[in-house]
Amino acid sequence: RVVLINDDYTPMEFVVEILESIFGMERTRATQVMLEVHTKGKGVCGVYNFEIAETKVAQVMGIARQHQHPLLCTMEES
Repeated sequence: RVVLINDDYTPMEFVVEILESIFGMERTRATQVMLEVHTKGKGVCGVYNFEIAETKVAQVMGIARQHQHPLLCTMEES
């Protein structure tokens, strides 16, 4: 599974946009996941096979760095 990790700097709206664009979530679901990341420290973006998960993590990290946000995205076994 792909997980986003909370930080004190990445804007909430940016996280929602990542969830919509990379993970194909509707705005309502993306907002729910963003709030989970914000309140619980991390949130699950989705469960994928290893190759897809690895690609999605790389996409998130690349876009976050382009926008100079410290957002972290990792893979965990589900």
